Amino acid sequence: MTALLIEANNLSRYYNDHCAVDDVSFSLAKGEVLGFLGPNGAGKTTTMQMLCGNLAPSSGEIRINGFDLLDQPKQAKQCLGYLPDTPPLYKELTVNEFLTYCGRLHGISFKQIKHAIDLAKDRCGLEQVANRLITNLSKGYQQRVGIAQAILHNPKIIILDEPTVGLDPIQIKEIRALIKELGQNHGIILSTHILSEVQESCSHVQIINQGQLILKESIACLNQRMNTGRIKVSTRSTMNLDHFSDINNIHTIEELSNNSYLFHHDISNNPIELIAEKIVNAGWGLLELSPVKQSMEEIFISLTSNKDSA
Repeated sequence: MTALLIEANNLSRYYNDHCAVDDVSFSLAKGEVLGFLGPNGAGKTTTMQMLCGNLAPSSGEIRINGFDLLDQPKQAKQCLGYLPDTPPLYKELTVNEFLTYCGRLHGISFKQIKHAIDLAKDRCGLEQVANRLITNLSKGYQQRVGIAQAILHNPKIIILDEPTVGLDPIQIKEIRALIKELGQNHGIILSTHILSEVQESCSHVQIINQGQLILKESIACLNQRMNTGRIKVSTRSTMNLDHFSDINNIHTIEELSNNSYLFHHDISNNPIELIAEKIVNAGWGLLELSPVKQSMEEIFISLTSNKDSA
């Protein structure tokens, strides 16, 4: 059984009478990349600050690589690498100077620090700007420096809050590839508002809303959830819908326009082959036959809207 790197049990956090995080529990194992989603003010940042030891929970327990974060904070935090939404940079330093400073804070030995810095610069594409002042770098490169400091000491757990903010499309692709690479030997929590980023980079996803977790699933299960049980059909001539009455797992057929239809069916029993066969045999001229999938954006909006209206 894979050892858990993070165990968060019944976490709650109050600000006076306001409950920002309400009885949240989840875990993270080596090799998992967990996408952490939620609307603004949902409790994501508060949860991550508690995981990093920057904020004490009002109640609940956090274990980092087996260490209790409150009772053994030093041992627990040595296992963490953290990039907050605003990178913690000393902009009057060069990239090399800043990473050397971070390496010393992490307790990396003098013999190992150059190798650790070189590896972080290589992974984050910082070699060409290593001797430049951070203040003179673009926002994208400053974000890369922030990621480099988070992975410099090769932590078991990496927590990234909006790591691709301010990056151009090529840089975003490179950072996503880096996250996937790091996820093979680390446990990663990725907070982002970019839903496609979760689908491309993560193995698991959880959604928080109004302080409560409302979804915890693997990406594989989420992809299955996107199958809505709908099939769009277009034909050259008008169909006689009575021809489909003997297909039991078709619930309803919705007429759209221009000989287009939407078939609603049981997700567990897809009738697409039977539909195609009937259309071809009847000579209606099949033009389109395609499953309609729900996007991750639609799932996210549906879940958070339902919670808001509850």
